[in-house]
Amino acid sequence: QVQLVESGGGLVQAGGSLRLSCAASGGTVSTYDMGWFRQAPGKERESVASTSWSGISTYYADSVKGRFTISRDNAKNTVYLQMNSLKPEDTAVYYCALKYRSNDFNYWGQGTQVTVSS
Repeated sequence: QVQLVESGGGLVQAGGSLRLSCAASGGTVSTYDMGWFRQAPGKERESVASTSWSGISTYYADSVKGRFTISRDNAKNTVYLQMNSLKPEDTAVYYCALKYRSNDFNYWGQGTQVTVSS
């Protein structure tokens, strides 16, 4: 059973940076797409960024383009989300997700809270 564990969330002032990590265990995820999602209070979960298994193909939501960077280290079974120039509207619980032998994201982490103060 694959498990995903996020870390790196916290409280940061607007304009600051955070780096989220998502470590996978229980299986090798190097050949599967991974992504980051977020959910703010009272809002639906939204896709933030995703990466192909190779890291060559990436996707970013318009709201984070130019500020966030997704990357992965397949040797470490880990995916990262570098978040720069953070804004209060980036405040949310951030979730790591994996497309494990599926066309859809079917494995999820427990989430890590990111709070950006103005």
